[in-house]
Amino acid sequence: MNTPAGVAANYLNTGVYKVRLHFWKMLLLAIMAGAFIALAGVGASTASCLVEGPSAAKLVSACVFPGGLAMVVLAGAELFTGNSLLVIPLLSRKVRFSGVLRSWAVVYLGNLIGALAVAALAVYSHQLGQFSGALAASAMSTAAAKCSLTFGDAFLRGMACNFLVCIAVWITMSATSVIGKVSGLYFPILLFVVSGFEHSVANMYYIPVALFAKGVPAYVQAAAAAGVDVSGLTWGAFLGGNLLPVTLGNLAGGLLVGTVYWYCYLKDKKDQERREAPQKA
Repeated sequence: MNTPAGVAANYLNTGVYKVRLHFWKMLLLAIMAGAFIALAGVGASTASCLVEGPSAAKLVSACVFPGGLAMVVLAGAELFTGNSLLVIPLLSRKVRFSGVLRSWAVVYLGNLIGALAVAALAVYSHQLGQFSGALAASAMSTAAAKCSLTFGDAFLRGMACNFLVCIAVWITMSATSVIGKVSGLYFPILLFVVSGFEHSVANMYYIPVALFAKGVPAYVQAAAAAGVDVSGLTWGAFLGGNLLPVTLGNLAGGLLVGTVYWYCYLKDKKDQERREAPQKA
């Protein structure tokens, strides 16, 4: 198992590698990550759809969703929220700010493409038609609730979410086995889902899948029968009312984690070298 100081030191090299990835490799790996997170959303939504009681439904969803980050970590992919930790090599002057911005932009775009592809697949394969349309109604209800958040609420929930996501990523880097990585990331991700915090890449699935579903009359009828108001569910509400503040909040949460660990373990180069030196028995 790697120590926290060792994880911080190792992430310097990891961050440099991420920033220097070729454009197409970076984009393709980001598309994969977006698809992984979206597929976790599909599974979580389906598993919790008919569960009675909002707390119980959230818990079921939270138990399933960590599979998305597990796929990102173990299969290898580029996730925007986790990559906010690139502040670590940036503060250590191992990479340029322009390189970090390029990485964030490309990965964000790729995540969006992957998530939208899965959202379209869920709608047009009629996966949402399960349970006599109840799954479609549930998806629209979830998306409508997300779009109704105030800018401040969405920002703060995004910040709390990515604080936990980056802690999960940090724990996976300390583990050396598959079981260790999966068990390490599981509970921080479960906590953010069950708490109702907001993840920008997950929302690239959760809200567009409902927007696509609005184009299918049977799904709209199911939502209406369930008493779901979809009048506020628009692309503008998604992009400006949810995705923008959640993305900014995710960045803030990730930058907070990265900056704290950089300050504690890497700010003083001599201290870093002392920590990495072999310890005498």
